[in-house]
Amino acid sequence: MFDKIKSHAKINLALNIVGKLKSLHKIETMIAFTELHDEIYIKEIKKQKHQISFFGKFSNNINSNNTISKLLKILEEMNLIKKKFHIKINKKIPTKSGLGGGSMNAANILKYFLKKKIIKISKKQALKISKTIGEDVILGLNSSHSILNTKNVLREFKGCKNFFILITKPNFGCSTKEIYSRVRKFEKSKLNKPNKKMFDPKFLNMMNNSLEPIALLKYPKLKKIKSFLESLSNPLFVRMTGSGSAIVAYFKTKKDCDKSMTQFRKEYKKYWCISSKTI
Repeated sequence: MFDKIKSHAKINLALNIVGKLKSLHKIETMIAFTELHDEIYIKEIKKQKHQISFFGKFSNNINSNNTISKLLKILEEMNLIKKKFHIKINKKIPTKSGLGGGSMNAANILKYFLKKKIIKISKKQALKISKTIGEDVILGLNSSHSILNTKNVLREFKGCKNFFILITKPNFGCSTKEIYSRVRKFEKSKLNKPNKKMFDPKFLNMMNNSLEPIALLKYPKLKKIKSFLESLSNPLFVRMTGSGSAIVAYFKTKKDCDKSMTQFRKEYKKYWCISSKTI
């Protein structure tokens, strides 16, 4: 019998590139999670190897060297797991979208192993493992509104305001590596004293995503999508998440969000979009 885990999509409400450390960029970001989620099915098996498979709308082109296989390999190398697992993932989150689908899958499986006491490690070790898999994985260890500061400290906030959101994605993705490679200037830190008020629309409206101008310059279609979303029914703000290519419009009411989705689908028939909500 499989256990079922929800792996929620991550959105960057704001993202600043504040510097560079060797090959990695130094970032600070505000994140929330959405009702949109992948479904992970997991059970222990008596086999020689782990079995990992993907199905669903966005399951194409996921190679064998994915975040889940990386996680299992690290845990085995550290002698933390002796058992083998069958893991199936229903991919509802688009790949190469900036919604952190793969990273959140790894984070949620790691949380599952910890919760079930399949592995016993400290929080510090869990963070170290997360970073080895990918920069975004740490964000999925707390599935709530969070702020990651420049010192790589993640602070969680409960009871923040939620938004109705229209998530849109064109028929192409953005390469995280390529978008980051084009970063030429750094922002001043704005999130080193995180607090709950930062999740209010007024503050968020003043923030931005440092990677957005880079992606919009490389892909003019993204610029058109953003302008179109800004012209719709009363969005509080419109912003690209992560390194793209998903662009998210934030609304106060479900009515405005659903109306905007209808208008978007009429204008961009071949592009994917979904009406959702932050959680």
